[in-house]
Amino acid sequence: MSTPGKECASLRLLDHPLAAAQLSLLRLSSTAPNEFREALRKLAAVLLFEASRQWETRAITMQSPLASFAGMTLARPVALVPILRAGLGLQDGMMPLLPEASTGHVGIYRDPATLLPIEYFCRLPPKLAESEVLVLDPMLATGQSAAAAVSLVKNAGAQRLQLVCVLACPPGLATFQQAHPEVPIIAAAVDPELNDHGYIVPGLGDAGDRYFGT
Repeated sequence: MSTPGKECASLRLLDHPLAAAQLSLLRLSSTAPNEFREALRKLAAVLLFEASRQWETRAITMQSPLASFAGMTLARPVALVPILRAGLGLQDGMMPLLPEASTGHVGIYRDPATLLPIEYFCRLPPKLAESEVLVLDPMLATGQSAAAAVSLVKNAGAQRLQLVCVLACPPGLATFQQAHPEVPIIAAAVDPELNDHGYIVPGLGDAGDRYFGT
């Protein structure tokens, strides 16, 4: 995997062969939309394992077929907040593991001329202050959209939140960390640069277009 930008203090990079294999499929230009969707869902599960590594648990007495035992349950509810529309692919991969999670949606698009974020929709779950919150966006490119989305989630009360993405790049990491230095970033890889249109290079193209086939 690529490692530029690893000096970002809040960044946690995946180091896992399953993640590397799925990311390679996502990058491949010949990967069909159905294959792209499946690879993104699988990678989302690996990203979730890393994001949840430090979540607190609560001891609870449970019953096996033979005897009672000291079990564990998550101490807090979970909220997933995908940034529309590409973030829905990460949500789809995480929901089978967290069927009880609530879901919010943030609609932000990037102005093609200024590359600045424009918000057009925001609907967030209640009780975010009590929850573990994951903001989901496959590409941390300029960092503007992710920073704006996390600001919205913070303003709604979230205190324990992380940004989960597939790819990041140094400019996006710098922008996001300047806005939210305390928010961890979970990523599968960091690519070296952005092109003139604000796309990560080598990247994987437009994640939303490739996931939905439109």
